[in-house]
Amino acid sequence: MKIYNTLTRKKEEFKPIREGSASIYVCGPTVYNYFHIGNARPFVVFDTLRKYLEYRGYKVKFVQNFTDVDDKIINRAREEGTSAQEISERYIEEYYKDAAALNVKKADVHPKVSEHIPEIIDFVRTLVDRGYAYEVDGDVYFSTRKFDGYGKLSKQNIEDLESGARIAVGDIKEDPLDFALWKARKEEDEIAWESPWGMGRPGWHIECSAMAKKHLGDTIDIHAGGQDLQFPHHENEIAQSECCNGVPFANYWMHNGYITIDNEKMSKSKGNFFTVRDILKDYDGEVIRFFLLSGHYRNPINFSDSLMEQAKAGLGRMRNAKSNLEYLMSNGTSEMTEDEKKNIESYDKYRQEFISAMDDDLNTADAVSAVFELITAVNTDIKDGASREFAGKCLDILNELTEVLGILRQAEDDEIGEDIKALVEERQEARKAKDFKRADEIRDMLKERGIILKDTPQGVQIVKEQH
Repeated sequence: MKIYNTLTRKKEEFKPIREGSASIYVCGPTVYNYFHIGNARPFVVFDTLRKYLEYRGYKVKFVQNFTDVDDKIINRAREEGTSAQEISERYIEEYYKDAAALNVKKADVHPKVSEHIPEIIDFVRTLVDRGYAYEVDGDVYFSTRKFDGYGKLSKQNIEDLESGARIAVGDIKEDPLDFALWKARKEEDEIAWESPWGMGRPGWHIECSAMAKKHLGDTIDIHAGGQDLQFPHHENEIAQSECCNGVPFANYWMHNGYITIDNEKMSKSKGNFFTVRDILKDYDGEVIRFFLLSGHYRNPINFSDSLMEQAKAGLGRMRNAKSNLEYLMSNGTSEMTEDEKKNIESYDKYRQEFISAMDDDLNTADAVSAVFELITAVNTDIKDGASREFAGKCLDILNELTEVLGILRQAEDDEIGEDIKALVEERQEARKAKDFKRADEIRDMLKERGIILKDTPQGVQIVKEQH
């Protein structure tokens, strides 16, 4: 498998630290609100990376943090007259609900900042002891210039960064490029812990470095997140981790592209800010996931109603294919024919196309195309009916590939109700009696309720329209 490594700006063959294993750290949400569609993209993309590596036989350890100590959480708590802990715990639970709707699997470890304060303090202390950090009035800062490799991820020159940086009046930093590792408590209602530098809390960047070190070791295989985190967050992670540990922090860096809303940057001021919770009111989670995987993860993607409708239609086509095969598994002929055996063997080319696409820097767009090619071939081969065994083998291949993408997993909302079954039976009796007017009335009545009837050589197939 080849991965585009942001660090080197080229595709590289994935060679894990330990053969057959893969360690992945993905930056998770700051839990002060429901996560938005922009946040959802890395969650879905790197969940798919995890699923694909597992499909190819890797033992994956996947870590995604919760930032539950942050200015935004403190401010939200003040607004609501509650504690930062209450806010973060509430939105962690809401994260799990929305992530589950997107078929995002829970990480092997979801570390919280608040549960890793001793590790963070040890990390900061090591940097101070080694001369890479300094304390001023309870704040601790990283000396950016002391790390020769600063800017290697974002490809920014430290002199250029310096020219754009200014020390504000009253700023206590030695250098405008230095960043906070530990922040002294300024207000009594701020969440804080005892440390060698007094009561305070971690800076943003140090949190991920300390949690990655604890759960994945000094060097990890893949560090991933949104493009917006490249600088300064990931750049600062590299600097402090490599100064603390003395070894490379991550061998591969993966970043997904931005999401625009109707071709404009998402912002609350423009009124085009959408949480996943908002979108789930109009579209089910699998449609959102399908939409997010329909383009290459490194490219920008535009969110709009028309594109969501396209995603809904595309997923609907896949769901219908699955439904047809499930129907034939119960209603098909008994013996698999020689032609069917040959057809099953021929479908392996679509599996190989799928793998080739995913091996090429997680190209989910082309992988989805391979699945559609499979569906087209299968639909052609079952149009006049099929054996139960053939339908089952077709379904196995379809499930195998879509499982990697995390789609076609949602159960039907409910079973076909008895009232609907009774109407279908009445329609069948009407057709036998040549009362086609009544048969058509029932068909139209069911269609209004989102039920489509397909008359097949094996009997009547009941299909729910996709919402």
